[in-house]
Amino acid sequence: MQRIEFALDGEYVELNQLLKLVGICDSGGAGKMLVASGQVSVDGRQELRKTCKIRAGQMVTLGDVRIDVRAA
Repeated sequence: MQRIEFALDGEYVELNQLLKLVGICDSGGAGKMLVASGQVSVDGRQELRKTCKIRAGQMVTLGDVRIDVRAA
């Protein structure tokens, strides 16, 4: 499994934007499609809300990629 650490600058980042910022997809729109397809999990639970607020301490998984979100 590939692990990516993301340093969060503010209070939260929207899920579709997080996928774009770490390079999993090319745009926020592509991120929304990934989330809508049911392929993305947050803290081990499938997440279908495209703009779900991701905060420091949460973990996002997509296939064999794990994103650990931490405070900057």
